[in-house]
Amino acid sequence: MMRTQYTTPTRRLDRTSPALRLFEKAKKFGVWNPSDIDFTQDRADWLGLSELEREVLLHLTALFQSGEEAVTLDLLPLIMVIAQEGRLEEEMFLTTFLWEEAKHVDFFGRFLTEVAVDTGDLTRFSTPAYDMLFNDKLPNALQALRTDSSTQAQVVASVTYNMIVEGVMAETGYHAFFTAMDRNDIMPGLRHGIYKLKQDESRHIAYGVYLLSRLISAEPTLWQTAQDTLNSLLPLAIGIITELFAMYPAMPFGLDQNEFTTYAMTQFQSRFMRLMSAQGASLADVGAIANQLIDID
Repeated sequence: MMRTQYTTPTRRLDRTSPALRLFEKAKKFGVWNPSDIDFTQDRADWLGLSELEREVLLHLTALFQSGEEAVTLDLLPLIMVIAQEGRLEEEMFLTTFLWEEAKHVDFFGRFLTEVAVDTGDLTRFSTPAYDMLFNDKLPNALQALRTDSSTQAQVVASVTYNMIVEGVMAETGYHAFFTAMDRNDIMPGLRHGIYKLKQDESRHIAYGVYLLSRLISAEPTLWQTAQDTLNSLLPLAIGIITELFAMYPAMPFGLDQNEFTTYAMTQFQSRFMRLMSAQGASLADVGAIANQLIDID
């Protein structure tokens, strides 16, 4: 293949585009090093926990670690599709995704190695709903883009990754995880890392909402695909929470199933309404709304 033209000689980068504005945020807030986080106090806190507290904290960490690895492994086809469409600003921002997801794997890996230390085989924490979402729905949706770059396939992939895995599961988990540690004033290194992860994920979700809104704006019938995918995956997201709490008769750290579930449903409804509003909206409106939210965040 011989490339015959480039984007930037004929037009300049659109620095007002949501993607490039998110790229600016990624350059400012995304350059953090998991290796710089001090886990000294976390290790001391870990040694002071009860056996149940350690098991639950290890369970939550194991779910995050596997989830971050899953998206790191399966993200590349989405980046390739956007690149093939010549959407340079979006591709530039998407280069930060893989870097940041890999750092998240690094962060939780350090915690498991240096704080929890001897953890054994963490696959014991996998449950049916978790396996279905992360080992079936996520890889299949993203890997499908290798052979099918249609807008419908892009919607399924982005809803699965950005809206459900990141927008519902990750945000819910990080919120509850951080709150539980903060309430008990333990694990400062873990809390700091989760704060940085939440910043990264918020940019990923903002892009996902923009991508899906752009697609639905251009093809309103794609809303049905997005809606069907959202509704089919929501039971798995809630199922992961239900299965987690079912494994422990009494949850430590003040963790409450209703708090998890309510937060997850709030996140879901927020994404649902944003995407529904893209029907009939112009591309200019979609970009303007995205930029407003980027300014607020």
